[in-house]
Amino acid sequence: MDYNNLDAEEQKNSADNSELVEEQAEAEESFAEDTYEVDVPKKKARKVNKQFFIGMVIGWAAGLIILMLVIVIAVKASGVRLVPKGSVQGGTTGNNTSETVLDDYTIEKINAILTVFDKASILELDTEKFRRALIDGVVAGSGDKYAQYYDAEEITELMGDYGGTFFGIGASLSLNSMGYAEVQSVYTNSPAQSGGVREGDIITQVDGVDVYGMTLDEIVAKIRGAEGTQVVVTVAREGEKDYLDLTLTRAKIEVVVVEYEMKEDNIGFIHIEQWYDTTPDQFAEAMEDLRSQGMEKLIVDLRSNTGGLLRSVVSVCEQLLPAGTIVYTENKDGVNQTYSCDGSHEIDIPVVILTNGYTASASEIFTGAMKDHGKAISLGTNTYGKGVVQSFFDFTDGTAMKLTTEQYFTPNGTAIDGIGIAPDIEVEFDSDAYYNETNRVDNQLEAAIDYLKNK
Repeated sequence: MDYNNLDAEEQKNSADNSELVEEQAEAEESFAEDTYEVDVPKKKARKVNKQFFIGMVIGWAAGLIILMLVIVIAVKASGVRLVPKGSVQGGTTGNNTSETVLDDYTIEKINAILTVFDKASILELDTEKFRRALIDGVVAGSGDKYAQYYDAEEITELMGDYGGTFFGIGASLSLNSMGYAEVQSVYTNSPAQSGGVREGDIITQVDGVDVYGMTLDEIVAKIRGAEGTQVVVTVAREGEKDYLDLTLTRAKIEVVVVEYEMKEDNIGFIHIEQWYDTTPDQFAEAMEDLRSQGMEKLIVDLRSNTGGLLRSVVSVCEQLLPAGTIVYTENKDGVNQTYSCDGSHEIDIPVVILTNGYTASASEIFTGAMKDHGKAISLGTNTYGKGVVQSFFDFTDGTAMKLTTEQYFTPNGTAIDGIGIAPDIEVEFDSDAYYNETNRVDNQLEAAIDYLKNK
């Protein structure tokens, strides 16, 4: 299995959908959203002890260096050939990284460190956790912030998530710069929404256990559980003096990723939450219904949509764009792959795309393609800026890893990685107005409606 994704975070990432993974039967490329761990600019949380975090980070970094050194021991002990099943596409630098890293000195140092642990540590070490930490450390040592290793159980779980049904609270998460999970989006009619979880909340504890230093997978695992059971999520929220303990009842989450309605003046509104396999069909149904109601203008809301499958965003673009390029990618050897549209379903009405700092990955592909082809303008704030592709490769023992293998470009050849896409009309989000219990106002959406009224 050799499959690609773009993300994240990236949008791997989510409390109910921690990664986006290609189906095993297909070898086509996809963009994930990263989203599994998508590093998105975060708001500061109050009541944060900076000295404590600095100490923890220094300790973690020192431990990581040690863990990376011991990986050869974990490989020998596992008895598994950690070699990709399929060929790894792309060129090579000519260096044998494994021999360079695992030289005689490093192996001797590994043995010395393990001897110290055996003789001096007062802890009873969990061998399996130790091995996993070593592997994760090697991947982290690559410097690729989107690189990730998955064991067989995690891969199975991720692929199951793509079936569209899972048990959890219904919120997408990513790790912020402080090492805590931050809520990127809350699913409609989910336990998270009814329980008071908000976008931007920082999760500090799950059932009273501090989640600092945990991986996103570990945090997700603690939040998930059997249907009907409860989980207490402690969050730090900007504007609140104290932490909030939110008791949520886990439920079966049916993933509805496209929501729509007709606004005033025959302005259709479509909100795409994620780019899943179900997104193109749901989008087509929304467009058909809105057109039957007399839609004359369209707003596509991609705020906090951190990414998803490439085939999903390409399919939706094919429903809107004229003939031409949707997106193209380039690997380390300069080899390009282009995704195109035949133009048979080109949209002929004004379109506004809503964006924010969490609009990332595949959502930026959609935004860039629509803007470059002159089929839409964007309104809101600058997008995240994730313009790279991650490839997933699985090993003979059923595990897998992802790493960054390509960069992508909009139809006009623009590279947006680390830059994002600036809005044509900049409108900052007014959170006070949006969360006003008596008169809730989405000022960015209102600005888009006002713009289209004059078109």
